[in-house]
Amino acid sequence: MPQPLRRRILNAKREFHRRKRTRVRALRRWLEDTENLLHICVLVIVPLLIAAVTWLSNMSPVVSFLVYPPLASGTYTLFADPHGRYSDARRFVGGMTVGAVSGWLALELTAQFWYTVPPTQFQVHSGAAALGIFLTGALTWLLDLEVPTAYSSALLVLVTGSEQLRYVAGISVASAIIAGLFIFWRREFYRERAQYLFQSTSGNDQILVPIGGENATSLALFAGQIAAAHDAGKVVLMDSVTTETIDQLEADLATSESETEPTEKRDRLAEDMITEQSLSRLERIQESLTSAVDISCEFVVAVESDGPGETVLRTAADENCDLVVAPYEVNEARPTKYVRQILGGPTDVIAFRSATGMTEWRHVLVMVRAAGPVANAMLEFTQRLCPTYGTISVCTCIEKRASRRNAEIMLENLEQPFDRPVETRVAHDSVEHFLERNATNYDLVVLGASTDRSTFSRLLSEPTHESLRDLDCDLAVVHQS
Repeated sequence: MPQPLRRRILNAKREFHRRKRTRVRALRRWLEDTENLLHICVLVIVPLLIAAVTWLSNMSPVVSFLVYPPLASGTYTLFADPHGRYSDARRFVGGMTVGAVSGWLALELTAQFWYTVPPTQFQVHSGAAALGIFLTGALTWLLDLEVPTAYSSALLVLVTGSEQLRYVAGISVASAIIAGLFIFWRREFYRERAQYLFQSTSGNDQILVPIGGENATSLALFAGQIAAAHDAGKVVLMDSVTTETIDQLEADLATSESETEPTEKRDRLAEDMITEQSLSRLERIQESLTSAVDISCEFVVAVESDGPGETVLRTAADENCDLVVAPYEVNEARPTKYVRQILGGPTDVIAFRSATGMTEWRHVLVMVRAAGPVANAMLEFTQRLCPTYGTISVCTCIEKRASRRNAEIMLENLEQPFDRPVETRVAHDSVEHFLERNATNYDLVVLGASTDRSTFSRLLSEPTHESLRDLDCDLAVVHQS
């Protein structure tokens, strides 16, 4: 095969696999939203379960085809809201069974004492229907088995003719099968979805920490506690040196030493001196870090030739780091160009601003706008960072009171996959005003960088972290690539 043709084929294969990986990552991020995951599960699992019950009814005389309507609606209720009021296996099976028994009792009682002529199949006495619904409501209330599908199972037994007992048995058997599969799905997959789907739980172990500012030790400890949550965690402390600094030191050495000294030797001496100074600084920070956190720590000194932001992102790629924890620098109360560069880069970033210099964060507030990968990542980092005796709160702000219920459901879905207990709050206020009043109650506030918003949306309203001024607590801004 000609070499140019071989190269084109190899390039095409690489491009195909790259696009495939991109689509897989995009699908995984889409499924991190619990609402999307539940819709997919309903579209896939409910039809399969109903098909299984249909096969069972064809193979066995116990399960009647009349169990389908309440069974289908009840199965949807289970999988569409796994932690809802009616998504309980005992309530699901017991309620449907009690409903079927109530309908059967109503039919027998009305045929015995009310109507002299029993109804034929697909003909229902109005009194029997009313009594069946009454018994269903009363019994499910007393037994704490209230479920909407109980009422449909009670009515359908009235049209089964001579097959009432077969219908009641079929409801019990089919609902028990569905409930068993639901329990298995909820325990083994839905509650463990963070492990299977959330990228932040399986990554962000190699953390690059560009040292800068006055609170370098606090920054390193912040990153170290996040990395220490995983056995493979590692912190890479980074110091950068500009080319101007190197050139200036070489010029100083040239004037202080003999003109006959080789230029190459002066260059090596300048580089060694700068490297030694940087390593000495990094070693002092390492001592503070490793004395507080049991974590592997490495050093890197990078030459800043194309701007500080690009240097950090390039070094993260070279050192195979999947998270950058950098200082949140401001200039006239606005984030610097350096901060904007790293928050818009291809690597996950936490920009950290220390207002107190503390090294332990016991009370953490996570502000979320919507469910999704960024919110999951913020909660995951907070779980790693906050000690077990600390408290974690997650809050969202709404503009209209009518949005409260949806906000509560979103927060509930957001905190369920995580092991730690999380307090949820819904505030009828703007984020800025809410933080002004409540930030003093927390050691750390975690915000999203809003880089998942469209450019047009960011033009209409600036990211929240850019509009915040002075907070009486530490601030962490999270960006997901």
